[in-house]
Amino acid sequence: MAISFKHAQLTNGLTVVAETDSEAHTAAVGFFVKTGARDETTELMGVSHFLEHMMFKGTARRTADDVNREFDELGADYNAFTSHEQTVYYAHVLPEFLSRATDLLGDMLRPSLRRKDFDMEKKVILEEIGMYDDRPEWRLQDALLEDFFGAHPLGHRVLGTTQTVGALTAGQMREYFEARYSPDNIVVAAAGRLDFVALRDQIEQLCGGWSATDAARDTSVVACGAGGRTVVDAKQSRHYVGLLCPGPSAQDPRRYAARVLADVLGDHEGSRLYWELVDPGLAEEADFSFMPQDGCGAFMGYASCDPARATVVEDALVGVLDGVAARRDLRLDELERAVNKLATSATLQGERPAGRMHGLGTQWTYQGAYTPLDEELERLRAVTVDDVASLLRDFPLSPRRVLRMGPDLAAGR
Repeated sequence: MAISFKHAQLTNGLTVVAETDSEAHTAAVGFFVKTGARDETTELMGVSHFLEHMMFKGTARRTADDVNREFDELGADYNAFTSHEQTVYYAHVLPEFLSRATDLLGDMLRPSLRRKDFDMEKKVILEEIGMYDDRPEWRLQDALLEDFFGAHPLGHRVLGTTQTVGALTAGQMREYFEARYSPDNIVVAAAGRLDFVALRDQIEQLCGGWSATDAARDTSVVACGAGGRTVVDAKQSRHYVGLLCPGPSAQDPRRYAARVLADVLGDHEGSRLYWELVDPGLAEEADFSFMPQDGCGAFMGYASCDPARATVVEDALVGVLDGVAARRDLRLDELERAVNKLATSATLQGERPAGRMHGLGTQWTYQGAYTPLDEELERLRAVTVDDVASLLRDFPLSPRRVLRMGPDLAAGR
């Protein structure tokens, strides 16, 4: 593939980046807004996700039905999502429809935010919160993040709570939108068969009149302490345990070693936790993942099991982490397996314009720079056993915050 990187910035600060590929059969475009749960006040928790829903409710030029109908007419693979870090709106289409998809997305990002739509959609959001509250693994993760990050907004729930969403007003949402959906806080990323000059000119026409607000984010280092607690829920039939500990940030060069370490310890197959817990039948699930974030990062461990095995499973989970932190004994065969798996995953993502668009948009949002896939793979393949050992000296998988949830936690805790 003859991929070429392109970059432009509008006078109002909005950035446009693209990987053009004349041999691609499709094209993808996404608007990456650097705002999420971590940018909300506690009072407004959930507003970023709620606002994402409102983007599909119509604009000055389109009704909500128009938005959905036009995406369908294009045959687009489209959607949006909100995280702690960003809110993204995207579409993957045939090249001849890229201009129409871009116009639609750009128009959506200046929504009507009508009070009637706000009141109706609030009911949908509250139902969604209730649905996730019925899933213990999601409740565990939300509560664990709250425990780990404390008062820092990285502990906010992306969906918010019934209390915060219920109390949210249309006026508060509009104020948040006007402050955070600023052109200097947005990256438009595209990939595939496209004319970059035409795309840049279209973005200029669509978004060049938006006013910048100098939107900023607090990326100060988060202080996280050790500790743990238990939540008894008699309605649950399984036991769940989760833990968080500090890790490198999304900008830290050690993020490559962190990805390798997480795969070695907690990939769903062939990892140390798999052989220790899942293969012998002690736990149904056990994993360990790396969470790189803007200015900070974390590692997360998780397992679910029969309540009768709660103590054994948690001891084994912690034992695997303590063992590798103390011995720093990553083997060469483990490293090679992890690197090959991660490189394969990244390459598969890069084979589709939608995957390249998502990777490019997220990369520029975090790094403000472009790293080609080949260079990313080189950095990943350059990770050595010594690099992981050095990472473990800096981030010894502690202090840890532990949360347990199950029907009966009297099994040794």
